[in-house]
Amino acid sequence: MNLYQNQYRTKSIRLPNRDYTQNGWYFVTICTYKKINYFGDIINTKMQRSPIGDIAQQYWVEIPQHHQNIFIDTFIIMPNHIHGIIIIENPKSRCRDVAGNVSTQTMINDEYNLPKVMSQISPKAGSLSTIIRSYKSAVTRWCGQNKYNNFAWQPRFYDHIIRNDGSLERIREYIINNPIKWEEDKNNPINLWI
Repeated sequence: MNLYQNQYRTKSIRLPNRDYTQNGWYFVTICTYKKINYFGDIINTKMQRSPIGDIAQQYWVEIPQHHQNIFIDTFIIMPNHIHGIIIIENPKSRCRDVAGNVSTQTMINDEYNLPKVMSQISPKAGSLSTIIRSYKSAVTRWCGQNKYNNFAWQPRFYDHIIRNDGSLERIREYIINNPIKWEEDKNNPINLWI
């Protein structure tokens, strides 16, 4: 945890100099709050989705309809998490990492220009964070409208930038085989206390 303006903040797990609007293939994992099995169960190595699981899948498939230049690849809805590959293919992207973040010192010196500071630290349109935030919001909204009021997400998500074809194939295989390996999965609540 970092201390910023006398408040503790959890350090970001995003790469500090990565512009997450840049073209790339991103392996993403999103977990439910306390890894509760809201999305269904694995029965005989097959995922049996609940109504929330069905919506999670439907909304995942619809991500490209809500974000320009965004595509999805292999994904799986598991009982308490989602693994998926999101592709950003923006033709205006410079296709390289960009240090577009504002330094803490700049924010402190500019603390009286709050709109400028907030625009510099807020997720950018078309960024991976914005895509995941809107996806999670849509599923949560549906749950609230359909009396699944206990549903919640973990506050963050995990991402891995896929850098080569070999890595892509290993990740696709991992995603596809996730239900088969559920008994050993670290996200399986049975294994949380072992």
